[in-house]
Amino acid sequence: MSTFQPEAGASATPLRRITVPAIRAGKGGTPLVMLTAYTARVAALLDPHCDMLLVGDSLAQVIYGLPSTVPVTLEMMCAHGAAVVRGAAHALVVIDMPFGSYEASKEVAFDSAARILKETGASAVKLEGGVAMAETIAFLSARGIPVMAHVGLTPQAVNALGGYGARGRSEAEAAKIIGDAQAVADAGAFAIVIEGVLEPIAVAITEAVACPTIGIGASARCDGQVLVGEDMLGLFDRTPKFVKAYGTMAAGVTDAATRYAADVRARAFPTAAETYQPKI
Repeated sequence: MSTFQPEAGASATPLRRITVPAIRAGKGGTPLVMLTAYTARVAALLDPHCDMLLVGDSLAQVIYGLPSTVPVTLEMMCAHGAAVVRGAAHALVVIDMPFGSYEASKEVAFDSAARILKETGASAVKLEGGVAMAETIAFLSARGIPVMAHVGLTPQAVNALGGYGARGRSEAEAAKIIGDAQAVADAGAFAIVIEGVLEPIAVAITEAVACPTIGIGASARCDGQVLVGEDMLGLFDRTPKFVKAYGTMAAGVTDAATRYAADVRARAFPTAAETYQPKI
């Protein structure tokens, strides 16, 4: 249970955080809502509207301006994950395991996942990969670490994939993605992110597995949806095909910065209202 209050004067009523079993039980019900968050304040704003908040390794591009998610470290994920947990009182917080922190062995994966949960207070981790990661997912799940899986377009494998194009255009690749999803579901993943695949693949996976599927560039027929929060808010001018901007964050920031700069240069800010005057 969390009693975090993002604003002074907010209700003191404790909020009970959504649990992994509750998410798993959401299969086939009202679609699950998931967004990424990387800071406490954004988490607090998104939290009332989401079932899950994902601290994605997409912070590489969104926060750090890196070209891909490959350079992300455990330290980065733990720092941002802890901030999001402090900011959210309701949504289940899931944290991406960065590239290189889990692939070597299931024991390495356990050490990395345990560190993430200890240092952040999050409820679950997410890792990319299908059949090759099934044994690791089973190992973590059996030891009390809930795992969200991720199949289809897996950004950490961008160098092997050759880019960010939609996956599953050949029959062989489509069959592999479906097989990957079934493998991670059988291994104990409590949910599966399906990214950047042809829609029939996402539908087939959703119908085949017992755990919820979370689509991103997949299908409205998945059990839920996730987007990068800043994409959804309209912070970036260029976004993937599957993004719908529900806000105009970039325009708002530009307008505010323009007006602030004009006031400073005209000595119109600060005024007496924003400065400390001697007491008479």
